Amino acid sequence: MLDFIVWVISNVGLSVVNLLQAITNPAAWLDWSNKQSLMRFIYYGGSVELLFVVLTTFLVITIIGFWKNGFLWRVVGGLEFFANWTGRFFAWAGLLMVLQQIVIVFLQRIFLVSEITIGPFGYVFTRDLSWFSEELKLYNAMIVTLCATYTFVQGGHVRVDLVYSAVNHRKKRLIDMFGSLVFMMPMITLTWLYSWYFMWRHLVTPKVSASDTLERVLLKARAVRWNVETIGFSPNGFDGYFLFKVLIVAFCGMVFLQAMAFFWRSYLEFIEGEESIDKNLDRDTLGDVDETAEHVAELHAH
Repeated sequence: MLDFIVWVISNVGLSVVNLLQAITNPAAWLDWSNKQSLMRFIYYGGSVELLFVVLTTFLVITIIGFWKNGFLWRVVGGLEFFANWTGRFFAWAGLLMVLQQIVIVFLQRIFLVSEITIGPFGYVFTRDLSWFSEELKLYNAMIVTLCATYTFVQGGHVRVDLVYSAVNHRKKRLIDMFGSLVFMMPMITLTWLYSWYFMWRHLVTPKVSASDTLERVLLKARAVRWNVETIGFSPNGFDGYFLFKVLIVAFCGMVFLQAMAFFWRSYLEFIEGEESIDKNLDRDTLGDVDETAEHVAELHAH
C-alpha cells in the first residue's frame, strides 16, 4: 500500500514536468513527418503519463474551484458550452442522412443510376450508390458519439433511479459526485485505452499495443508507415471505416470532460443550495413549452 501511495505521489509530481515538456517541445510529438514523433504521440495517448497529467489538472482545477467558486462555474460553463454546441452541430447529420437516403432511392429506383459523381472545385469524386448507402452509418455514428454529451447536459439520458428521487437536494448532489468519480471517469478511461490502440491499429503498421514500452515503440518507429484501413463490407461499399474508430476516441474524450464538469457542477450545487440547480445551464426548450410555462406562471400569479 505504501509503495502504491509513493507511486501515485511521484507520478503526480512528474506529470507537471511532463506537461511542461510537452508544451515547450511540441515538435517531439506533433511533427508526424518524423516517425519517432508519431510513435511518441501514439504511446503517450494511452500512457500512464497522460493519465496523471489529466488527473493532476483535474485536482488543480478542483482545488482552485474550492477557493474560487466563480472560477469553477466558468470552467463548467465552458465545458457545457463545448458539449452543447458540438451536439447541436452534429445533430444536423440526422437531416443529412435522411436527405441523402432520399436522393439514393430516387437515383436508384427512378433514374436507374448506379453511381454518383461530385466534382466541386475541379476535384472529381465518383462512388457507387452502395458506397453512399453504407456511408449513412457514419452519420448515425456521428450523432451517437458526438451528441452523447449534449444529451447528457440536456438531461435526456436514461437514469436508473433506485433512491435518487426519494432523497433531498444535498444527497442527490453527493450521489452525482460519487457517480462521476467512481463510475463515469474510470469506465470512460478504460474505454479510451481500448479505443485508442484499436484506432491506431487501423491507421499505422507495425501495430502498437498498450503493453509496449516507450523504448519498444521508438524501435518500431524505424519501420512505421501509414496503413489506413480501406476495407469495406462489399466490393463497392464504404471504405472509410477507420473514421468510426476516430469517433469512438472523440466520444471518450468528450465524455471524460463532461464527467469532470458534472462533478464540479454537482459540488457547486451542493454548497450553494437548491437555488443553484441548473444555474447557467443552457438547455434547449420548445416554444410551446415556454408558452405553457409562462401561462402556468400567470395562473399562479393570479
